[in-house]
Amino acid sequence: MNQKIALPGIRPEGQVRHVSLLLSSTPRGARLARLLAVDTLRSWGIPHETAGQVVAELAANAATHGRVPGRSFRLTLYVVGATLRVEVTDTRGDRRPVLREPDGAAECGRGLLLVDVLADRWGVAEGRHPRKTVWAEIDLTPPPEPDSSRSGDAGG
Repeated sequence: MNQKIALPGIRPEGQVRHVSLLLSSTPRGARLARLLAVDTLRSWGIPHETAGQVVAELAANAATHGRVPGRSFRLTLYVVGATLRVEVTDTRGDRRPVLREPDGAAECGRGLLLVDVLADRWGVAEGRHPRKTVWAEIDLTPPPEPDSSRSGDAGG
């Protein structure tokens, strides 16, 4: 039997939730991005554990690799239907992120690998020069439950 499970923060298709924040391109700004995203998602009644980690990685990349002194980065969260979209826009369009396997001894370089594993989709969009937006989407619908009609015995 297929049942639709309603998550409290998920709205019917076509309804949108949105927040956009401008933050300093610093480690403090990156930490604040994660805290504000988690707080916002919590207030919307949306699971925030995975999304918080994705925001943390994308914001840290913007503050580290997309930093231009005196320029901020923008964090935008959208919920459309049962999809959360995280966007982080910085002013280093010339430095596009690259997914790569880090050296086993490296202490950094795993952020996009985490995003790749945690998000259902992600990518990069060019903005008006000199901007770029790194985005990730997370499907909020719960995974289908196993068929409970089976008794579990092999004799059937």
